[in-house]
Order: sequence, then C-alpha cells, then structure tokens
Amino acid sequence: MTQSALLVNTDERGVATVSLNRPERHNAFDDQLIADLTQAFEQVASDEQVRIVVLASEGKSFSAGADLNWMKRMARYSYEENLADASALANLLRVLNFLPKPTIARVQGAAYGGAVGLISCCDMAVASARASFCLSEVKIGILPATISPYVIAAIGQRAARRYFTTAERFDAIAAAQLGLVAKVVEASELDCAVNELINQLLANSPAAIGAAKKLVFEVADQPISDRLIARTSELIAGIRVSEEGQEGLSAFLEKRTPAWVTKTLT
Repeated sequence: MTQSALLVNTDERGVATVSLNRPERHNAFDDQLIADLTQAFEQVASDEQVRIVVLASEGKSFSAGADLNWMKRMARYSYEENLADASALANLLRVLNFLPKPTIARVQGAAYGGAVGLISCCDMAVASARASFCLSEVKIGILPATISPYVIAAIGQRAARRYFTTAERFDAIAAAQLGLVAKVVEASELDCAVNELINQLLANSPAAIGAAKKLVFEVADQPISDRLIARTSELIAGIRVSEEGQEGLSAFLEKRTPAWVTKTLT
C-alpha cells in the first residue's frame, strides 16, 4: 500500500495538523505535493470546525525544499512550463499566508529553500534546538523568488540580502533572532511549546482572531492617514456590535468564561 505524502488530522479541539509525510525524502516537495498541500489548506480554511492549523512534518527533517527528481524534470522544462510550475508554488504560498485561521509551523529539523518560505507564511513558528535553516537556491544557480515576499516580510530586507546571497546555513537561535521563529525549545519540549500557543489561541474569539489577522495585512506599511484612521475605527465599531464581540464584552464584564472557550472544553 502506497504511503500518503501528506497527512491531515483534525482533533476534537478543532486543531488541524497538516503533516508532510515523506521522511525518506526528507519531506522534499514536488508538483504533486504542492497541489495536495494547496488543496489541504483550502479545505481547512473552509471547514467551520477548524480553528487552528499546524504545519508539521514526519521524520528527522522538516523539509529539504524541492525534490531532486522534480528539479531534474524542471531542468528540461520550457520557460512556459517552468512558469506554470512556479505559479503553482506561488499559489500554495499565497493560500497559506492568507489562510483566515491562525497557523503554526512546528519545525523539528532542517528546513531548506522553499521550506523556509512555508514557515514564513505561517503566523508563528516553534523550532527545536536541532533545527537548521538555509536559503540555498543560489548554490544551484536559481533564486528564492516565489518565497521572497514572505521571507522578506518575516526576516526583513537586511537579513534577506545576506541569506539570499550567501546561502549559508543558520541555526534555530539565529532564526529566532531574525524573527523567523517565535520560540526555540529542546526537541522533547517541541509539542508542549506548540500546545502552549494552541491553548493561547483557543482562549480567544475565533472571529476576532480572523479579523485581527486580516487587520495586519490591511494596516502593514500604510501611512497613518485620515483614511486609515477612519478604516480602523470602522473595524473596531463593527466587531464590537458583532455576536462574538458582544459575547466577549459581556463575559468580561460578568467575569465569566466566553462561550467559545466553553464550547472548546465540552
């Protein structure tokens, strides 16, 4: 029986874990896995039972990036075929980056090339102390092009200029200093650290979380103008009168647990 290259599991809390499952290939991805990941993220995005999405992988490595056999095929592709191939990866990254639910990358090992892009598209990441990272594309004469908007947003221009051009490997502590990962823990504590973030998220309003994520994209890099001030005022006024906004305010004033927490616990 053929082993599935992608595992998707949703638990009773509404936490969907999407796991790369090619440990024998260091979870390298090809065009089929890209298509499967895109479909999986689109499905969890539309599933009302899913509140949080964890991106993980099986085995020693998080992901080695592009699969060697896929790269061999790409080397024979025409420009038009390469463009279509790159567009599929770009679409995956866009879907993950703008997923309307909070996303956590669980990084247990090495993450190379496009895998750094996947981590950058997640809202937050926790890494094992044994994890390592590398934007290795220039070593083989190509560019980290499709992942660049997300990686630059995660680590900044200055760091991107260094790591895009040197293709040097950096460890989990450096990744945390760059802002690529939020926390570094020992391998034995990785699941516990991920669960701490999950519990923090589950205590919060699902609607407010989704709106807060959209808020970041809408406000980032915008000048503080009359238009922006008016827009943010509209957003807070709208969510205050929403169902979850009213429930949250009432629960706070009445010193009780909000309904979305009670629902999660039952």
